[in-house]
Amino acid sequence: MLTQAEYNISVLLVDDHPSLRAGVRAIFENTPDIYIVGEAEDSNEAKKLLHELRPKIILLDLKMPSFSPSAFERWARENYPETITLVLTAHDRDFYLAEMMDAGIAGYLSKTECGENLIAAIRRASSGESLFTHEQFIRAKRWRHDVGEKWEKLTEREREVLSLVEQGLSNKAIAKQLDVTLKTVAYHISAIFDRLDVESRHEAIAWHQKHFPNDLE
Repeated sequence: MLTQAEYNISVLLVDDHPSLRAGVRAIFENTPDIYIVGEAEDSNEAKKLLHELRPKIILLDLKMPSFSPSAFERWARENYPETITLVLTAHDRDFYLAEMMDAGIAGYLSKTECGENLIAAIRRASSGESLFTHEQFIRAKRWRHDVGEKWEKLTEREREVLSLVEQGLSNKAIAKQLDVTLKTVAYHISAIFDRLDVESRHEAIAWHQKHFPNDLE
């Protein structure tokens, strides 16, 4: 027979916004089988509490300073596979969805979800159910095919050059910063254009900003 503690669904909130955490706590105040066991504002605190508390569910925000949600989730899957992660975010972008699905989360939820839906989602996830919709699977698959494959073709140096181009640096400035020749920079930029199927610096920047939004920084 299960004890009350074993029957309950313990939840660790990982979000750096106190108001959001307060709102989530309020949702569960009258829900006897779900309780907040801990709250974390950053990756280090989240890892510490996950080790100490071993929650059933993590409600994970994506937007926190100096925080890689996909890296955190991969670490959690490797070290605490019994804990289930649900993303709760305002950033419903295909890049984030595909990245977090690949990292191992069980569901990708919007912060606009009503309390009743969030409670139902936690109960379903706790029972082992995957919460991804057919639409989300299609979106992630399309992103991997249309964007991810192109991105994977870029070398680390090409990605570095693209980042510097996006910062507005000239070829000469890029060459100086990377300590390479102008010819080498021109070669990398040509390769970037070819791999991304674009024809100019402007198009390369637009492609990157569209598919890899920086609003998690």
